[in-house]
Amino acid sequence: MTKKITVPAAKSVPAVAPVVAKPTAPVAAATTATTVKAPVPATTPVAAIAPAPSPAPVVAAEPKKIDLNKPSIKDAIAKGKALIKEGKSKADAAMVIYEALKAEDKEVIAAAFVLGADLTAQGSVTYFYNCRRKSNKAAAKSA
Repeated sequence: MTKKITVPAAKSVPAVAPVVAKPTAPVAAATTATTVKAPVPATTPVAAIAPAPSPAPVVAAEPKKIDLNKPSIKDAIAKGKALIKEGKSKADAAMVIYEALKAEDKEVIAAAFVLGADLTAQGSVTYFYNCRRKSNKAAAKSA
C-alpha cells in the first residue's frame, strides 16, 4: 500500500526588502522668488460640532478652621518643641504629640506637628500616618 505524504510548500521570502526611493520636492531655482503658502486648516461643518457642555462651577472648599488654642493642643505642641530643643528627632517629637492628641482629627494633629515638631505641611501628613501605624502596632502587640 502506498501512502501519499503531502508537505506544505516552502514560503519564498525575499532576502532583502527592495529599496524604494522617496520622492522629493523639486528644488526652486535660486534666481526665482518663491512664496510659501501656509497650510489650510481642516474645517468641520458647523452642524457637526456639538456645543460643549458648560463645566459645573468649581466651588473652592474653604480650609477647615483649626483651633490650636485648646489647652491640650498647646500642651502637646510645647512638649514637641521641648523634645526638639533637647536634640531629639522630629519623629520622637511627632510621636509624643500624636499620643497626646490621638482623639483629635487628622488635620488638627498635622497642624500641631507643623508647630511642635518643625515639619512642613506635606511632611506632617506623612508623620501622622507613620505615628498612627506605629501606635496601632503597639496597641495590637500589647493586647
